[in-house]
Amino acid sequence: MEQINRSVKPSPTNEIDFSLPEIQSFSLDNKLKVFFVQKNDLPILQLNMIVNAGSKFDPDDKKGLANLTSMLIDEGAGNYNALELSDEFDTLGSNFNVGASQDNIFLSLQTLKEYFERSLDLFSTVITKPHLNQTDFDREKRKVLIKILQLKDEPDQIADSAYEYLIFGKDNPYSSSTLGEEKSVNNISNEDIKLFYDLYFKLDNFALIVVGDSSINELKENLNLLLAKWQPKKTIDISINKTVRSKTQIFLIHKEGAVQSEIRIGHLSSERNEDDYYSKILLNNILGGQFSSRINLNLRENKGYTYGASSRFNYYKNGAHFIVSTSVGSENTGNAVKEIVNELHSIRKGAEQKELDFAKSSTIRRFPSNFETNKQIASNLTAKYIFSLPDDYFNNYIEKIRSISLEEVNQAAEKNIFPEESIILIVGDKNKVFSQLENLNLGEVKQINYP
Repeated sequence: MEQINRSVKPSPTNEIDFSLPEIQSFSLDNKLKVFFVQKNDLPILQLNMIVNAGSKFDPDDKKGLANLTSMLIDEGAGNYNALELSDEFDTLGSNFNVGASQDNIFLSLQTLKEYFERSLDLFSTVITKPHLNQTDFDREKRKVLIKILQLKDEPDQIADSAYEYLIFGKDNPYSSSTLGEEKSVNNISNEDIKLFYDLYFKLDNFALIVVGDSSINELKENLNLLLAKWQPKKTIDISINKTVRSKTQIFLIHKEGAVQSEIRIGHLSSERNEDDYYSKILLNNILGGQFSSRINLNLRENKGYTYGASSRFNYYKNGAHFIVSTSVGSENTGNAVKEIVNELHSIRKGAEQKELDFAKSSTIRRFPSNFETNKQIASNLTAKYIFSLPDDYFNNYIEKIRSISLEEVNQAAEKNIFPEESIILIVGDKNKVFSQLENLNLGEVKQINYP
């Protein structure tokens, strides 16, 4: 038997070839937009309903309203109370979930094909006939307030929320946590929930993603039958003030007795639909988007400061930012910040061809794994809808990545990485880290409270 030489790394045998099944789009008789991918390998359907009603629509004094509305939506609907509704879904073997983000509220349903009509009937009942009663409201509101108190003891959550507040500024709705703050949540009444529902849960404000075992004609027939009474109503939208970068600032949130420091460094960036999106994917993979990236190898492998450090471009519908995240021992806080800032300066001087080749290979080879399940496909179609991506986006993705040159990546670094216009945020013990941060000579260290 031939022995395998394990000292030699095996080479890929062929190029990755990926093609997503056709994305079919249509409107129901009542004008609801539907995007459908037929996938018949299992008798399962996945539905994602997208509501243009995220936390960016929260009033200034009632942050957390969209999230609390999403929590209340399935607490009883139609002829069912909360427990009965949950039991109905469980009996059918269907999974139903609701959640809120800064841009949207999402309602998702996974069901067996044989129970699709019954599950869809329950699904539409939740959306169109929620009870929104006072008892359920009081219970869900208490859950939110308890969660807010719990997060005050979690430095990583404090760092993530405070970073976005500092990046976007208090006048931008993306600066606020979806969960809200204790004071703002206490301002919310059940009447506010009902008003929010009336304003935003309107047919013109929805889109439906369906992936699974159905023909388009069968799907249309079922959807038209069960959603026919849901009629269009005019929706409202909001305008978002654009914020700009400023000179590097260092902020410190004191966490008494903390043995580690949460570090967040970054700045505002160009939005999702810019021409250099693909270049930024590869740029970020080289810089901090994968295990072998510069930042992770530096802080984890070379210096031993952390178990992991990463970077990413984070996109919202009306905004975006770049962020580097890590957690280090308090004694290494200043040195870790210094190394991250050095890496940001270094990438602006250019990447190497071998780094780009590896980033391309890893990006391309893991891309098909994002479409293995109905849920994954539906999630990707949801992003396609939110960012108005073309129908052939997924089928062209690999070729777009392959076509990016080293020059384009280096141009992307110059256009999108700004170490001298960054927010540097530390959540840690000021007694251990304040002097370290001062000695970096990157600017005044400002101690702040958050929230």
